[in-house]
Amino acid sequence: MDVFIAQIINGLSQGSIYVLLVTAFNLMLLVARIIQFAYPQFVVLAMYASWLVLEKSGNVILAALAAIAVSVLLNLLSEPIFRRINNIEKIDINASFVASMGLSMIIVEIMSHSINNGFPVSFPDYWTGENIIDFNYINIGRGELAALLGGIILVALFFYLLYHTHYGRVFRAIAEDRKTAKKVGLPILKSNLLSYLIAGILGGIIAILFSMFLGSASPWLGETVALKVLAVSITAGLGNLTGGLYVGLGLGILESLAIGYFSGSWSDVIAFLLMLVVVLSKPQGLFGAALE
Repeated sequence: MDVFIAQIINGLSQGSIYVLLVTAFNLMLLVARIIQFAYPQFVVLAMYASWLVLEKSGNVILAALAAIAVSVLLNLLSEPIFRRINNIEKIDINASFVASMGLSMIIVEIMSHSINNGFPVSFPDYWTGENIIDFNYINIGRGELAALLGGIILVALFFYLLYHTHYGRVFRAIAEDRKTAKKVGLPILKSNLLSYLIAGILGGIIAILFSMFLGSASPWLGETVALKVLAVSITAGLGNLTGGLYVGLGLGILESLAIGYFSGSWSDVIAFLLMLVVVLSKPQGLFGAALE
């Protein structure tokens, strides 16, 4: 039972990371109308930025600020690229997906050739932290607790922004009908930029939580995570924020249980098996697609 409880807690922590990634992914899908496959790569590069600062200065505050700054910068710099692809009259989500894959490949090449000679990086103990709860087989580290609590707080803040603020109403109106939103005078470009900014801030915080949770990062981490984020989004229903929350947490728990009870790499297979079953049986996702 202790092993089961430990794996559930670990799964909730990992699932919280997935939820945050899928939330930012769906935000850009709904507002900016792009499939941002490179977003997890931005997060991993932000993790590398925090590692570099820790290596040079050992200052955790500067490392956290570096992660957020890099994530925000990457997201804002990518906005003009996708703006050239999409406009009010013509939205080409497939083209945005291809462009984001190109960005993803560029970032992988940068990390695998220019940072730490392409080797994975490990974060120091004072960043990841020691076990806070240590009882029999139940070991909860600071990274796990930070990921879980951070995920809950950030998702709560995001949903408050979306459903209880002026900008949230604008986001929802644009997601519903961009052309009508433009006709009634809603600021499409400003809202797009704001969605990239929010995604960038979220990405930086995710990088901090993810590095604390994993304790390491590699150039290829983003590719695996990107595929899982896409799988969660499709399984829940493209653009469905609430569905992404439930499926993200569920995937984290399933992966953790697979690691605890099965040998091999079953944890990486689960997301894609789940997506395959759902796509074949319910193409709009378990909760219904919010975007066609």
